[in-house]
Amino acid sequence: MEWRSDVGGTARCGTDARGGTVGARSGRDARGPLVGLLIAALVSVACAVGGVAEPEGERPAPGRQTAAPDPSTTRADSTTSVAEFQQDVADAQAIAERYWAAQFKASGQRFRPVRQIVPYQRAGQVSCGGQALPRNNAVYCSQGDFIAYDVTWSVAAFRQVGDAFVFYLLGHEYAHGIQVRLGIRSTFTIQQELQADCMAGAYLGDSVRSGALTLAEGDLDEFREGLAAVGDDPDQPWFAEGSHGTAEQRTESFFRGYERSLDACDLS
Repeated sequence: MEWRSDVGGTARCGTDARGGTVGARSGRDARGPLVGLLIAALVSVACAVGGVAEPEGERPAPGRQTAAPDPSTTRADSTTSVAEFQQDVADAQAIAERYWAAQFKASGQRFRPVRQIVPYQRAGQVSCGGQALPRNNAVYCSQGDFIAYDVTWSVAAFRQVGDAFVFYLLGHEYAHGIQVRLGIRSTFTIQQELQADCMAGAYLGDSVRSGALTLAEGDLDEFREGLAAVGDDPDQPWFAEGSHGTAEQRTESFFRGYERSLDACDLS
Protein backbone atom coordinates (compact mmCIF):
# COMPACT_ATOMS: atom_id res chain seq x y z
CA MET A 1 0.00 0.00 0.00
CA GLU A 2 1.14 3.51 -0.70
CA TRP A 3 -0.03 6.32 1.55
CA ARG A 4 0.03 9.84 0.14
CA SER A 5 -1.32 13.14 1.33
CA ASP A 6 -2.85 15.71 -0.98
CA VAL A 7 -0.27 18.41 -0.25
CA GLY A 8 3.50 18.70 -0.39
CA GLY A 9 6.04 18.04 2.33
CA THR A 10 6.73 15.10 4.60
CA ALA A 11 4.70 14.13 7.64
CA ARG A 12 6.73 14.11 10.84
CA CYS A 13 6.19 12.84 14.35
CA GLY A 14 3.80 14.68 16.64
CA THR A 15 0.19 15.71 16.87
CA ASP A 16 0.74 18.70 14.60
CA ALA A 17 2.22 16.69 11.72
CA ARG A 18 0.69 17.82 8.45
CA GLY A 19 0.89 17.06 4.76
CA GLY A 20 3.42 15.08 2.82
CA THR A 21 4.23 11.63 1.57
CA VAL A 22 2.74 9.34 4.12
CA GLY A 23 3.80 5.81 4.94
CA ALA A 24 5.29 3.52 2.33
CA ARG A 25 8.92 3.91 1.45
CA SER A 26 11.05 2.21 -1.14
CA GLY A 27 10.80 -1.55 -0.98
CA ARG A 28 7.65 -1.63 1.13
CA ASP A 29 4.89 -1.74 -1.46
CA ALA A 30 4.45 -5.51 -1.52
CA ARG A 31 1.94 -6.79 0.99
CA GLY A 32 1.40 -10.37 2.00
CA PRO A 33 -1.73 -11.84 3.57
CA LEU A 34 -3.11 -9.71 6.37
CA VAL A 35 -4.62 -12.53 8.38
CA GLY A 36 -2.66 -11.09 11.26
CA LEU A 37 -3.85 -7.55 10.52
CA LEU A 38 -6.22 -7.53 13.42
CA ILE A 39 -4.11 -9.53 15.81
CA ALA A 40 -5.30 -7.05 18.36
CA ALA A 41 -8.86 -8.18 17.72
CA LEU A 42 -9.71 -4.53 17.37
CA VAL A 43 -9.39 -3.97 21.07
CA SER A 44 -9.60 -0.23 20.58
CA VAL A 45 -5.98 -0.15 19.54
CA ALA A 46 -3.90 2.70 18.19
CA CYS A 47 -0.28 3.73 18.00
CA ALA A 48 1.85 6.85 18.07
CA VAL A 49 5.24 8.05 19.12
CA GLY A 50 5.81 9.90 22.36
CA GLY A 51 6.85 9.74 25.97
CA VAL A 52 5.09 7.73 28.63
CA ALA A 53 2.65 9.57 30.85
CA GLU A 54 0.20 8.46 33.48
CA PRO A 55 -2.99 10.35 32.65
CA GLU A 56 -6.12 9.77 34.60
CA GLY A 57 -9.63 9.51 33.23
CA GLU A 58 -12.61 7.25 33.13
CA ARG A 59 -12.25 3.53 32.65
CA PRO A 60 -10.92 2.33 29.32
CA ALA A 61 -13.40 1.24 26.69
CA PRO A 62 -14.02 -2.49 27.17
CA GLY A 63 -11.87 -4.62 24.96
CA ARG A 64 -10.11 -7.90 24.61
CA GLN A 65 -6.55 -8.78 25.38
CA THR A 66 -4.48 -11.08 23.23
CA ALA A 67 -1.09 -12.68 23.53
CA ALA A 68 1.73 -10.70 22.00
CA PRO A 69 2.67 -11.74 18.45
CA ASP A 70 5.86 -13.73 18.14
CA PRO A 71 8.57 -11.11 17.59
CA SER A 72 10.70 -13.68 15.76
CA THR A 73 8.17 -13.80 12.93
CA THR A 74 8.89 -11.09 10.38
CA ARG A 75 7.08 -10.19 7.17
CA ALA A 76 8.68 -11.00 3.84
CA ASP A 77 8.89 -7.28 3.02
CA SER A 78 11.48 -6.85 5.78
CA THR A 79 9.36 -4.46 7.83
CA THR A 80 11.35 -4.74 11.02
CA SER A 81 12.91 -1.54 12.31
CA VAL A 82 11.58 0.45 15.21
CA ALA A 83 12.34 3.61 13.20
CA GLU A 84 9.96 2.45 10.47
CA PHE A 85 7.34 1.65 13.08
CA GLN A 86 7.69 5.10 14.61
CA GLN A 87 7.43 6.81 11.23
CA ASP A 88 4.35 4.81 10.23
CA VAL A 89 2.75 5.53 13.57
CA ALA A 90 3.36 9.28 13.19
CA ASP A 91 2.09 9.22 9.61
CA ALA A 92 -1.03 7.30 10.60
CA GLN A 93 -1.74 9.85 13.30
CA ALA A 94 -1.26 12.72 10.84
CA ILE A 95 -3.56 11.33 8.17
CA ALA A 96 -6.27 10.47 10.73
CA GLU A 97 -6.15 13.98 12.12
CA ARG A 98 -6.33 15.47 8.63
CA TYR A 99 -9.24 13.25 7.66
CA TRP A 100 -11.34 14.03 10.71
CA ALA A 101 -10.49 17.72 10.62
CA ALA A 102 -11.90 17.84 7.09
CA GLN A 103 -15.08 16.02 8.14
CA PHE A 104 -15.69 18.37 11.05
CA LYS A 105 -14.98 21.45 8.92
CA ALA A 106 -17.47 20.28 6.30
CA SER A 107 -20.18 20.06 8.95
CA GLY A 108 -19.31 23.44 10.44
CA GLN A 109 -17.80 22.05 13.63
CA ARG A 110 -14.46 22.68 15.28
CA PHE A 111 -12.17 19.65 15.36
CA ARG A 112 -10.02 18.87 18.37
CA PRO A 113 -7.41 16.10 17.88
CA VAL A 114 -6.99 13.37 20.46
CA ARG A 115 -4.93 15.01 23.17
CA GLN A 116 -2.17 12.47 23.61
CA ILE A 117 -0.99 9.09 22.32
CA VAL A 118 1.09 7.18 24.85
CA PRO A 119 3.24 4.06 24.42
CA TYR A 120 4.00 1.97 27.47
CA GLN A 121 6.24 -1.00 28.17
CA ARG A 122 4.93 -2.75 31.25
CA ALA A 123 1.64 -3.45 32.99
CA GLY A 124 0.57 -0.62 35.25
CA GLN A 125 2.90 1.97 33.73
CA VAL A 126 -0.14 3.91 32.47
CA SER A 127 -3.52 4.07 34.16
CA CYS A 128 -6.93 5.30 33.14
CA GLY A 129 -9.25 6.41 35.89
CA GLY A 130 -7.15 4.56 38.42
CA GLN A 131 -7.27 1.32 36.44
CA ALA A 132 -3.83 0.08 35.40
CA LEU A 133 -3.52 -0.88 31.76
CA PRO A 134 -2.31 -4.44 31.16
CA ARG A 135 0.28 -5.64 28.69
CA ASN A 136 -0.69 -6.72 25.17
CA ASN A 137 -3.46 -4.18 24.99
CA ALA A 138 -4.38 -0.66 23.94
CA VAL A 139 -7.30 1.62 24.79
CA TYR A 140 -8.83 5.01 24.21
CA CYS A 141 -9.46 6.70 27.56
CA SER A 142 -12.30 9.14 26.98
CA GLN A 143 -12.12 11.42 30.00
CA GLY A 144 -8.36 11.77 29.68
CA ASP A 145 -8.72 11.95 25.88
CA PHE A 146 -5.70 9.78 25.19
CA ILE A 147 -4.79 6.57 23.43
CA ALA A 148 -2.32 4.22 25.11
CA TYR A 149 -0.74 1.07 23.76
CA ASP A 150 1.80 -1.57 24.71
CA VAL A 151 4.72 -0.66 22.45
CA THR A 152 6.45 -4.05 22.65
CA TRP A 153 3.31 -5.86 21.57
CA SER A 154 2.58 -3.27 18.86
CA VAL A 155 6.05 -3.46 17.33
CA ALA A 156 5.86 -7.26 17.29
CA ALA A 157 2.52 -7.10 15.47
CA PHE A 158 3.92 -4.49 13.08
CA ARG A 159 6.79 -6.82 12.24
CA GLN A 160 4.39 -9.62 11.44
CA VAL A 161 1.84 -7.57 9.54
CA GLY A 162 3.33 -4.36 8.19
CA ASP A 163 2.17 -0.75 8.20
CA ALA A 164 -1.43 -1.68 7.38
CA PHE A 165 -1.68 -2.79 11.00
CA VAL A 166 -0.87 0.70 12.21
CA PHE A 167 -3.10 2.60 9.79
CA TYR A 168 -6.16 0.39 10.15
CA LEU A 169 -6.07 0.07 13.90
CA LEU A 170 -5.38 3.76 14.37
CA GLY A 171 -8.47 4.40 12.25
CA HIS A 172 -10.56 2.17 14.49
CA GLU A 173 -9.19 3.64 17.69
CA TYR A 174 -9.40 7.23 16.57
CA ALA A 175 -13.06 6.55 15.81
CA HIS A 176 -13.66 6.08 19.53
CA GLY A 177 -12.32 9.56 20.13
CA ILE A 178 -14.66 10.88 17.43
CA GLN A 179 -17.61 9.11 19.04
CA VAL A 180 -16.89 11.01 22.24
CA ARG A 181 -16.56 14.31 20.39
CA LEU A 182 -19.90 13.78 18.70
CA GLY A 183 -21.58 12.78 21.94
CA ILE A 184 -22.48 9.32 20.66
CA ARG A 185 -23.49 6.97 23.46
CA SER A 186 -24.12 3.27 23.06
CA THR A 187 -26.07 0.98 25.34
CA PHE A 188 -23.92 -2.02 24.47
CA THR A 189 -20.22 -2.35 23.70
CA ILE A 190 -20.96 -4.15 20.45
CA GLN A 191 -22.76 -1.08 19.10
CA GLN A 192 -19.78 1.12 19.87
CA GLU A 193 -17.28 -1.30 18.34
CA LEU A 194 -19.19 -2.05 15.13
CA GLN A 195 -19.71 1.65 14.57
CA ALA A 196 -15.98 2.22 15.04
CA ASP A 197 -15.33 -0.53 12.48
CA CYS A 198 -17.62 1.29 10.05
CA MET A 199 -15.89 4.61 10.72
CA ALA A 200 -12.48 3.00 10.18
CA GLY A 201 -13.76 1.63 6.87
CA ALA A 202 -14.98 5.08 5.87
CA TYR A 203 -11.63 6.61 6.81
CA LEU A 204 -9.78 4.15 4.58
CA GLY A 205 -12.30 4.15 1.74
CA ASP A 206 -12.48 7.93 1.61
CA SER A 207 -8.69 8.12 1.66
CA VAL A 208 -8.56 5.82 -1.36
CA ARG A 209 -11.21 7.80 -3.20
CA SER A 210 -9.45 11.09 -2.52
CA GLY A 211 -6.12 9.76 -3.71
CA ALA A 212 -4.52 10.03 -0.27
CA LEU A 213 -4.14 6.25 -0.20
CA THR A 214 -3.35 3.77 -2.95
CA LEU A 215 -4.01 0.10 -2.31
CA ALA A 216 -1.92 -2.63 -3.89
CA GLU A 217 -3.65 -5.44 -5.74
CA GLY A 218 -5.20 -7.91 -3.31
CA ASP A 219 -5.26 -5.57 -0.31
CA LEU A 220 -9.05 -5.62 -0.02
CA ASP A 221 -9.08 -9.41 0.06
CA GLU A 222 -6.40 -9.27 2.72
CA PHE A 223 -8.50 -6.89 4.82
CA ARG A 224 -11.38 -9.38 4.55
CA GLU A 225 -9.12 -12.18 5.74
CA GLY A 226 -7.96 -10.10 8.67
CA LEU A 227 -11.47 -9.04 9.67
CA ALA A 228 -12.67 -12.63 9.44
CA ALA A 229 -10.01 -13.63 11.97
CA VAL A 230 -11.06 -11.27 14.75
CA GLY A 231 -14.73 -11.87 15.44
CA ASP A 232 -15.99 -12.75 18.87
CA ASP A 233 -16.20 -16.38 19.89
CA PRO A 234 -19.52 -17.81 18.67
CA ASP A 235 -20.52 -18.44 22.30
CA GLN A 236 -19.95 -14.80 23.32
CA PRO A 237 -23.30 -13.14 24.09
CA TRP A 238 -23.78 -10.06 21.92
CA PHE A 239 -24.90 -8.04 24.92
CA ALA A 240 -21.87 -8.89 27.10
CA GLU A 241 -19.51 -6.10 28.11
CA GLY A 242 -16.55 -6.18 25.76
CA SER A 243 -18.39 -7.79 22.84
CA HIS A 244 -17.12 -6.57 19.49
CA GLY A 245 -19.25 -8.59 17.05
CA THR A 246 -18.90 -11.75 15.03
CA ALA A 247 -16.48 -11.98 12.13
CA GLU A 248 -19.39 -11.50 9.75
CA GLN A 249 -20.70 -8.45 11.60
CA ARG A 250 -17.29 -6.81 11.78
CA THR A 251 -16.53 -7.44 8.14
CA GLU A 252 -19.93 -6.13 7.08
CA SER A 253 -19.58 -3.00 9.22
CA PHE A 254 -16.10 -2.21 7.95
CA PHE A 255 -16.93 -2.62 4.28
CA ARG A 256 -20.22 -0.78 4.61
CA GLY A 257 -18.20 2.22 5.74
CA TYR A 258 -15.49 1.58 3.16
CA GLU A 259 -17.95 1.56 0.27
CA ARG A 260 -20.51 4.14 1.44
CA SER A 261 -18.45 6.47 3.64
CA LEU A 262 -19.62 7.92 6.95
CA ASP A 263 -23.25 8.12 5.82
CA ALA A 264 -23.37 4.37 6.45
CA CYS A 265 -22.16 4.64 10.04
CA ASP A 266 -25.21 6.22 11.74
CA LEU A 267 -23.34 9.12 13.31
CA SER A 268 -26.47 11.19 13.90
